[in-house]
Amino acid sequence: MDRRSFLQLSAAALASTAAPLAAGESPTTATATPSRAAVKTGGIQLIPVDGKYKVWTKKVGSGKTKVLLLHGGPGCTHEYFECFEDFLPRNEFTFYYYDQLGSYYSDQPDDKGLWTVDRFREEVEQVRNGLGLDRFILYGHSWGGMLGIEYALKYQRHLKGLVISNMTASVKSYMEYMAVLRGRLSPEDQQTLEKYEKEEKYEEADYQAIIFGKLYAQHLCRIVPHPDPVARTFKHLAAPVYNTMQGANEFVVTGTFKDWDRWADLPKIKVPTFLSVGRHDEMNVEDIQRMGIKIPTSRVSVCENGSHLSMYDDQEAYFKGLLRYLRDVESGAFRASA
Repeated sequence: MDRRSFLQLSAAALASTAAPLAAGESPTTATATPSRAAVKTGGIQLIPVDGKYKVWTKKVGSGKTKVLLLHGGPGCTHEYFECFEDFLPRNEFTFYYYDQLGSYYSDQPDDKGLWTVDRFREEVEQVRNGLGLDRFILYGHSWGGMLGIEYALKYQRHLKGLVISNMTASVKSYMEYMAVLRGRLSPEDQQTLEKYEKEEKYEEADYQAIIFGKLYAQHLCRIVPHPDPVARTFKHLAAPVYNTMQGANEFVVTGTFKDWDRWADLPKIKVPTFLSVGRHDEMNVEDIQRMGIKIPTSRVSVCENGSHLSMYDDQEAYFKGLLRYLRDVESGAFRASA
């Protein structure tokens, strides 16, 4: 039996078992089925975007401070943010998971034209509006940090604060530092990477062993094996989005955001801003500190034991800095770094 036949039979069965109306009772006075809006979903809400797609969101907590989380990738999921539930008290914070269009839990249209920085910025505004958020804190990690910068430059009026986690202000700066990290590999490893990149054979086992076993293990997440939420995020990575916007991997950036650069625009960000970076990150600590100078009201935190996923491999330092920032913004006590 195919799916359509099954659904038709199910509908007929439900109709046949429905309670008959009592004498004199009209359909409008009979006990109504609960409306869709009244059904409890554990905080999950699908937000319409672009007039024809839906993206997945989930509300966690009930506190006064509202935080919308932008995941990295592009094309990752909210899953690696699940550790936030252990550090952000639910009576103090309300935070929102949000899987961007194309990601595992949201609609996944087959249209490469959708995967641009500008369209994703407008998607964030639609999600903000759909969730009814205003005067909230926007948190972005990695690619989400790039997206957060873009959002703040256009829609700053809605923000109470901005968190830019593990992201520099231009792809050029990122690539320059990735070249530094690449130069720390052995000559043999560098030759292997060059060989397969020239042939565009990025899936070869020897190539993948260097990318995952040496680059990612040192600079993406220094906990091996990866914690479960991180492993699920990688398992669910939306390759069409990642490959279109980024490229083949962290070393090969050829996608639609390859020319992104916002260094000159950082002084336009006026809301209290928190910048976090790991000492072993894929991002240059000096770049993040430079961003802290350019953004007038900002504070920089360096996680000395952390990498790109400092929220896992240097949790104490990461969440200590983040929580202090969030509480200072909410109380009006925020002060920029000296």
